[in-house]
Amino acid sequence: MQRVLMYTRFERFWHWAQAFAIILLTITGFEVRGFFSLFGFDQAVRIHEITGISMIVLIVFAIFWHFTTGEWKQYVPTHKKLIDQVLYYMIGIFKGDKHPTHKDRNTKLNPLQRLVYLALKLTLFPPQIVLGLLYMFYYDLRPMLPEFLTLEVIANLHVLFAFIFAHFLVIHVYMTTTGETITTNVKAMITGYEDLEEHS
Repeated sequence: MQRVLMYTRFERFWHWAQAFAIILLTITGFEVRGFFSLFGFDQAVRIHEITGISMIVLIVFAIFWHFTTGEWKQYVPTHKKLIDQVLYYMIGIFKGDKHPTHKDRNTKLNPLQRLVYLALKLTLFPPQIVLGLLYMFYYDLRPMLPEFLTLEVIANLHVLFAFIFAHFLVIHVYMTTTGETITTNVKAMITGYEDLEEHS
C-alpha cells in the first residue's frame, strides 16, 4: 500500500463548505416553504439568501481552481469500465468483489462518479442558482420575464431541484461508506490522504 495525497487543502475546504451550504440551504429552504419551523420564517429567509450567495462565490472560486490546476480533467466522461462500475455497485459490492477500477492521484473518480458529478455541475447547479436568483430579485426582474414565469412557478421549480439535491445528498452519504472500511472515504476527505494499492 502507498499513502497518497489525494485531496488538496482547497479541495477539502471546497467539499466541506459546499456540503455545509447545501445542507443549510435545504433546511432553511424547506422551512421557508412551511415544512417545519426551526429558525423562524424571517431568519430562515435571511440565512437562505446569505448562504445562497456564499455558495455562488464558492462555485466561482472552485471553477477557477479547477481550470487553473487542470483538475477539470477528473470529470471528463469515459465509457471504459462504466458498465463494470454500475454492476459493482448493484451486485459486486454485496458479494465482496474487487473494485473494478483503479484509483490514483490523476484518476480520483471512477467512470460512474465522473458522469454523476459532471451532470450535477452542468444540469442541477446552474438552473438551481438561476431559479434562486430569480426568486430573490423577482420583483426587479418581473418586467423582463416571460408571462408564464410567475413567482409561484419559479418557487415550485426551485423546490423541485431542492428535492433532487436532497436525494443526491442521501445517496452521496451512503456511497462514502463503500470504501475499504465504512470511514475510509470520509477520513480521506478530512486528512487528504488515502492508502492505495501500488500498481505497476
